[in-house]
Amino acid sequence: MLKESYEGLELSTQLIIKEALNRSIEIDVLDSDDNFIRLKKGNKVEYVKQATKTSADTYIAPLIMENKEVTKMVLKEHGINVPMSVTVKHVDDAMEKYSDLVGKDIVIKPKSTNFGEGVLILKNLKSKEDYNTAIVRALKYDNSVMIEEFIEGKEYRFLVIGEEVVAILNRDPANVVGNGVQTIEELVHEKNKSPQRGKGHVTPLEKISIGLIEENYLANQDKDLYYVPNNGEIVYLRENSNISTGGDSIDYTDEILDDYKIIAVNSAKAVGAKICGADIIIQDVKAEPTKNNHSIIELNFNPILYAHDFPYKGQNRYVERKLLDLLGF
Repeated sequence: MLKESYEGLELSTQLIIKEALNRSIEIDVLDSDDNFIRLKKGNKVEYVKQATKTSADTYIAPLIMENKEVTKMVLKEHGINVPMSVTVKHVDDAMEKYSDLVGKDIVIKPKSTNFGEGVLILKNLKSKEDYNTAIVRALKYDNSVMIEEFIEGKEYRFLVIGEEVVAILNRDPANVVGNGVQTIEELVHEKNKSPQRGKGHVTPLEKISIGLIEENYLANQDKDLYYVPNNGEIVYLRENSNISTGGDSIDYTDEILDDYKIIAVNSAKAVGAKICGADIIIQDVKAEPTKNNHSIIELNFNPILYAHDFPYKGQNRYVERKLLDLLGF
């Protein structure tokens, strides 16, 4: 197979193909725009879409994970910690709940979303206008929106393949580090020059965008794009830590207690998933899990692989090998 025929695919799919070639598996790129491939070895045939959509998962498991509300219900029934939330379908319904939320830290997210699209965190809610804007924006991605309590701690992505956590990342929100000379806007431009950063999931990290969300988040810190951070000063441009919105990936696979890995595997089992990304908020990775120091905030049905192979900081976990093992190659 010619290298040029798969280099334009998203990076997770490229990793699957390269490892498949190492195992003398025949590869057919069926639809490059959809990252849809076929793997063949002897009499065994597997179809793989976007690297992690495979026959290992039933049809219903991704549908459960796609629906954040159903996911939370299922996890709660299995005794797994999840944040409290309410779901609304209209802006007016959301505004009726505003008075009960004033002063609280909340997360507003579409009921069905991926890659952090439409998700916004509002700390110490005090602006009805910001709240309204967040609801309107989230409703652009779905006809229902979840208003969820914000859980304190750091967010970690646990990649579950089969019955094993094969890698864990902490995703640091999009940020720049000051040098005492350049503005935030200039620092973003410099950071985006890294060959690791691109657009469309064909590089290990995504470029940092500067838009309304970033500008509003800076304004909440009494900063703007023309602010010059001190040397070594870290300035965050977003609250959410998704790689797809410019976040940095830091490997934590060996640092986190096995107890949390068990929780991630049990969460995947609860929804019947063989391949999933479990996002867990943890206050202290060295402390035993209790009802009050961690919470599952999402399960993702199409988790990226490449972030675990090419972290901003840390070692390559070669997770594509685990996926092909699961598929029986």
